[in-house]
Amino acid sequence: MTTPQPAPAPDAGHWRTFLWLWGSQALSVLGGGLTGFALNIYLTQTRFPLDSQRAELAQALSLTALGWTLAALAGGPLAGALADRWNRRRMMLTCDLLSAVLLLALTAVIVLSTPPVWLLVVFTVLQGLVGTFHSSAFDTSYSALVPRDRLPRANGMMQTIWSLSGLLSPALAALLIGLPALARRGDPGGLTAWLAGWTDGVPLALLLDAGSFVIAAAVVWRLSLPNPPRADLNAARRPSLLADMTFGWTYILARRPLLNLLLTFAVVNLMTSALGVLHPLLVRFTLAGDLRAHGIGTETALATLWTAMSAGGLIGGLLVSTTGGLKRRRVLGVLGPMVLAGALHALSGVAGTLTLTALCIAGFGIMTPIMNAHSQSIWQSQVPTHMQGRVFSVRRLIAQFTSPLSTAAAGLLAATYSPGALLLWTGVVMLIVSAAQLLNPVLRRLDDPAEPAPAPGDARPAMTP
Repeated sequence: MTTPQPAPAPDAGHWRTFLWLWGSQALSVLGGGLTGFALNIYLTQTRFPLDSQRAELAQALSLTALGWTLAALAGGPLAGALADRWNRRRMMLTCDLLSAVLLLALTAVIVLSTPPVWLLVVFTVLQGLVGTFHSSAFDTSYSALVPRDRLPRANGMMQTIWSLSGLLSPALAALLIGLPALARRGDPGGLTAWLAGWTDGVPLALLLDAGSFVIAAAVVWRLSLPNPPRADLNAARRPSLLADMTFGWTYILARRPLLNLLLTFAVVNLMTSALGVLHPLLVRFTLAGDLRAHGIGTETALATLWTAMSAGGLIGGLLVSTTGGLKRRRVLGVLGPMVLAGALHALSGVAGTLTLTALCIAGFGIMTPIMNAHSQSIWQSQVPTHMQGRVFSVRRLIAQFTSPLSTAAAGLLAATYSPGALLLWTGVVMLIVSAAQLLNPVLRRLDDPAEPAPAPGDARPAMTP
């Protein structure tokens, strides 16, 4: 017997509400891309501009990146538990406003002084915490709005905005950062006087990001979002917050098909999360001969690879958004693209030329939103909406805990092995693991109806194949 889950009404009003929510999120994602790029530029060109400061720069970049990632992972279980207890609309509204306040505070500090690195790390930690609370509320809100047959389309649209941000944010941030210098070249009086007084446009990028969060908050404030009730919160034995934080582990471990899919993604993240480390090294060493032969600079080559990845992601997201993805056997929409992505990831390490490498990376980028959108649709269909906050937070923790490990391992291995070889063998492992899962009978049960969930705190043995 299955537990019925509240199905969102497939009317036009719900879809319009999702589109408003999606649009507000698109602005926030674009603004977040501006902040990330602007902070890196600030550290690279303003705080540590000298060659002799290479060690300090590397440490600052690593600490700020890890601060955000670890805070987001550590805060996930609590954020998920609260998303299933609190009003999700209010939770998103609060997080949007807190993000805007954090950005305004950082802008003031950068304009008025030279912030120490530890303060920037504190900012990224707080930003990671607020972001994971917002994500927990957001992910569970739109899955309650969108009917099941439209979930791949909706998730493809979500994937598209991340890729679009990767494509547009660097160029827009670079334009904003250069505006004070342009203002100083012209007449510094009048409306541009305040802008000419800034060292660079990093504060401008941060202010624009803060504005995107204010707009997102205004949109959410005007929307009416469903908040599936939890009967157990009104029961005599009300579950504790700690029980809610561990509920996701019990739920996932009791469902072997979902657990298998999740562990597959953990392996994929271990194999691919170090691209930010390996691609610059690939350009600097493996592709050096081809770049010299064609008179291409390192910066141009690296920008080409990043653009290829983002453009591929945009294409993949649009494909899922326009076609609606698979309506049945959605696990094939995950594992099929995953196999192709592994092959393209491996080929990118041995392509030998910038053109072929960019094509492989673009193909990898196309596959990524397709498999992510189908995976998200599976989880949204299998997990009742009033449990998704608790379950999805643990899901993210298990799937993404390998990402920091991947980055650290790449830094160590790249000192001994060529970046091309590391890309080749990590791609081969990804291909083998995902191909093996295509033959896994447990994963084929993912299209079965969801089984009843255990009550928070109850122990339950794992399912058998």
